[in-house]
Amino acid sequence: MSRVTRKLQVTVPKAIAERYGIRPGDDIDWVPAGDVIRVVPAARRMPGSTDSRVRRLALFDQATERHRERQRAQKRRRRVTDRGWRREDL
Repeated sequence: MSRVTRKLQVTVPKAIAERYGIRPGDDIDWVPAGDVIRVVPAARRMPGSTDSRVRRLALFDQATERHRERQRAQKRRRRVTDRGWRREDL
């Protein structure tokens, strides 16, 4: 857990910095996402988009497509409703 200083500075935990390749001097973005804040290293920014709205819309579109793919996969699975016997047969 990090603590915010009086100057509103935050230290990135070493494990997180190493995992995501954040180094001293790197730029990071603070992106509001509802009730949470996403910290995005500048190297992970989407190329050509400086507007955070454009980025959010692109992320939303990606998530929507993933959701549709999951729904399509579920529809392909057929649920067996006829087992060849009934409760009364027991």
